[in-house]
Amino acid sequence: MKDSDRTAPILIVGPSWVGDMVMAASLVAALKKRHPGRAVDMLAPPSSLPIAGLIAGVERTIPLALGHGELGLLDRWKIGRALREHRYGTAIILPRAFKAAIPPFAAGIPERIGYAAEGRSILLTDARRDSDRKTARTIDRFVALAGPAGDPPPSPRPVLRMPHHDRSELEAKLGLDLSLPSIAFCPGAEYGPAKRWPAEKFAALAGIAHRGGYRVRLFGGPKDKPITAEIAAKAGVPLDDLAGRTSLVDAAVLLGLSDVIVSNDTGLMHVAGALDRPLVVLYGSSSEKMTPPTAPNAESLSLELSCRPCFQRTCPLGTLACLEGIEPQSVFAAVRRVAAAALSMPGQLGLSTRRPSGI
Repeated sequence: MKDSDRTAPILIVGPSWVGDMVMAASLVAALKKRHPGRAVDMLAPPSSLPIAGLIAGVERTIPLALGHGELGLLDRWKIGRALREHRYGTAIILPRAFKAAIPPFAAGIPERIGYAAEGRSILLTDARRDSDRKTARTIDRFVALAGPAGDPPPSPRPVLRMPHHDRSELEAKLGLDLSLPSIAFCPGAEYGPAKRWPAEKFAALAGIAHRGGYRVRLFGGPKDKPITAEIAAKAGVPLDDLAGRTSLVDAAVLLGLSDVIVSNDTGLMHVAGALDRPLVVLYGSSSEKMTPPTAPNAESLSLELSCRPCFQRTCPLGTLACLEGIEPQSVFAAVRRVAAAALSMPGQLGLSTRRPSGI
């Protein structure tokens, strides 16, 4: 990146996955440290753009109004041409897709940095080798693009700003009592079932948590409603099923108000971690080394099996042994540990963790 240009704004072409957008907060922090006088804007799909608005240092969020997986080459070209008026000096393209590099090229941005993939190097001025893609942390791969090739800056932990919402309005709209000690479950994973701890195990955990004094809340998008409905039906205890009922920002607020979160390796897990909440994360086909929780108070639970991590969307063996073998009692033991740690060290957001009556 050219240090001689001290004023031209920087455009980040952001990812469509929520978790990856959270990790992009580390890139923004690294850029602001390296170029404090340059504005940073984010171009991203609607699926992840609300999270970009919670990243300190992002001045403008620009919607890439195309569906996930939609090619839209002409539309991307038009979006890029419309960006010319902002006179960006640098673009950093996080997605590896060829199409992601089209808007910065069409915008005539003089410095265009990204990883070489899908033959798109012709659209980049700085195409980086990505040989560590399957072993390096996603955060480190993103932050590496903030500095010269071969000299990556340190990776700061991603941090999101707590959204400012009226709690009483959320309580009224969703029928919640936010004064209760609460445990949040994030049982979905859009990537595929090989990342989802079985619903019956979440249901069993809900029963244990309820007896331990927690109000159980289920989070997810509209696609997760069948999963949360199954958990609610099998749990046999009162709980709040919020899947498909909240915006992404509302979900972030409620996760930030939760006393502890239990999650699969999914986008909402990264949101909760970037809000400094106590966190227990369950790993199946994915790797806790590549996408670990970044919360200061978190535990990762996984099984050491020869077949994992396989990074498949569905279990190739048809067993889901990597997740079936994680028992609810072990998960709740981890909940107790992170909750106890939070009681002795309140989070940076000024939110204390409450001790449920049963603990």
